[in-house]
Amino acid sequence: MSLKDHFELLATYNQTMNANFYEAAGHLSATDLAKDRRAFFGSILGTLNHNLVGDTIWLKRFATHSACVTSLREVVDLPKPTSLDQIVFDDFGRLSEHRVWLDQKIIDWIAGLSDGDLDFVLSYSNTKGVPAKKRYSSLLLHFFNHQTHHRGQVSALLSQAGVDIGVTDLLAQIPEETHV
Repeated sequence: MSLKDHFELLATYNQTMNANFYEAAGHLSATDLAKDRRAFFGSILGTLNHNLVGDTIWLKRFATHSACVTSLREVVDLPKPTSLDQIVFDDFGRLSEHRVWLDQKIIDWIAGLSDGDLDFVLSYSNTKGVPAKKRYSSLLLHFFNHQTHHRGQVSALLSQAGVDIGVTDLLAQIPEETHV
């Protein structure tokens, strides 16, 4: 399995898990979704919005790589998030629709990358303006890990609300090998 294949697996895992989490969260009322559960981003809705904000910030950075300008053009045109705890959508239905749209953009973007693109060194500034230069492949790993980290928090919040998300392990998405 190539490095690119691993990122395609992570993109698919990301899309599947987000769909599962949003389906599970969709069983809660708007009040339960917005209830402050004393998590880092307060509520389930706040944490789901944070993942959307983080993805948007990173995708806008990733789009500065010449190989990604076309595949991420629609993401570049999105408004720039104003803070990491910004509530982009307070309506769960609209948040869910945007998540589905964004996850498909991520799938398409990753599919269009070449192994050579992964060696690119991306120059960017973080949200506090601190400049950095890091390998694209390492930043992609961070991008997907960030999603998993916060979905773990949402899993705990859903559990507190009496909702079981089911299996969330990447292992469930790793295909069986037919050749040994």
